[in-house]
Amino acid sequence: MSALSQLEAQLPPRVLITDPARTEKYRWDWSRDASAGVPLAVVRARTAEHVQIAVRWAAANHVPITTRGAGTGLSGGSSAIDGGLVVSLEEMVGIEIDAASQVAIVEPGALNKCVKVSAAEHGLWYPPDPSSYEICSIGGNVATNAGGLCCVKYGVTTDYVLGLDVVLADGTLVKLGGKRIKDVAGLSLVKLFVGSEGTLGIVTRAVLRLIPLQGARSTLVATFASVEAAANAVVAIRRSCRPSMLELMDRPSINAVEDYRPMGLDRNAGAMLVVQCDAPGPARQAEVAIVEAACSEALEVFVTDDAEEGEAFVSARRLVFDAVDCRGSLFFEDVGVPVPRLPELLAAVAGIAERYDLEIPVVAHAGDGNTHPLVVYDATDPGSSKRAKEAFAAIMQAAIALEGTITGEHGVGRAKRSALPDQLGPDVMALSLKIKKALDPDGVFNPGVMFAE
Repeated sequence: MSALSQLEAQLPPRVLITDPARTEKYRWDWSRDASAGVPLAVVRARTAEHVQIAVRWAAANHVPITTRGAGTGLSGGSSAIDGGLVVSLEEMVGIEIDAASQVAIVEPGALNKCVKVSAAEHGLWYPPDPSSYEICSIGGNVATNAGGLCCVKYGVTTDYVLGLDVVLADGTLVKLGGKRIKDVAGLSLVKLFVGSEGTLGIVTRAVLRLIPLQGARSTLVATFASVEAAANAVVAIRRSCRPSMLELMDRPSINAVEDYRPMGLDRNAGAMLVVQCDAPGPARQAEVAIVEAACSEALEVFVTDDAEEGEAFVSARRLVFDAVDCRGSLFFEDVGVPVPRLPELLAAVAGIAERYDLEIPVVAHAGDGNTHPLVVYDATDPGSSKRAKEAFAAIMQAAIALEGTITGEHGVGRAKRSALPDQLGPDVMALSLKIKKALDPDGVFNPGVMFAE
């Protein structure tokens, strides 16, 4: 009996997929990583036990594992490896709401949107909301410590993870944390696995903190003559208050959305801010007034308390990735800096776009300094591809030089691993590698992700 047949014999029917026509779609995430390999097989796990079986088999046969959720990642973190095993968690979609404890017990394949809907049925809310919240999975959110539009006020995924079940490299299933709000017994191992991009273990269950449903929101939209003016307004806003949303779109991203799906945005604006405030009662109007005062350089400021009208602007912001994706091949940037240095970062990106003669629309979770420059290029033109790769690297270096990070929420993956040592430095890189070696001594989990092979 072949080794793969042995794995098949341990799993229920139709859990293991070996047909190349069916495994093809498991090769890439949304970054379309050109280095993605052809997997030996795909395990579509339905239970934690299936994951354990796959991990033990892979360890015994020295086969690398790529863990995969919904495949919406933007850094090549779930790209398949030639001859490797893909462990897909898309079938593990269970959601249980404990309203009394205000937590959701969630399997990794459950979509972010489904958790929100389930929580809302109990008057509760799960705040982290990536732009792809309708199609991204909780497992992927945990793996990359995903953020989103509301994170300026409410925090990112790690702020809501109270517990995790994790399958380790030897197949052991460990249960970390739980429903407890306060728990400092032992090392903070839950936080170690959040953002580890599948390199330390495979998450099979998460206990997520919920909060009461978000209240009424007021939406402010401000247009500016330049990105610099909009960025300066962001700095001024964050110096005085913390709205529940503070998003920025530059002129190329505005026009990309209007070309893709006309939303009535001002094509001539140099940049636009979409701001929401959800403070209770009269405090909300006071907060809106602070934001409006900080937008003194705006060409126009529009404020609405109408939820549907406000959501239309938020929807336009969420469309940016899809809209720019239609303009050519993309390198997805995800760099962030301390908020006061946001104007410098945006100026640096504009300079890089001009230097390399490329279109680089920018959309940003501006309130927390996290930007998404989208490097557009022609994949059929070697010169364009070369310039795009150089621009991608230059943007990361610009962020590092401004005390920033090469990734705020999308993860390092394979796309950014070469720049990670530049940000962390040799001592922190060495410490990170020691942790990786301790938990995954044979390098079974996601080889090539985050760390060079």
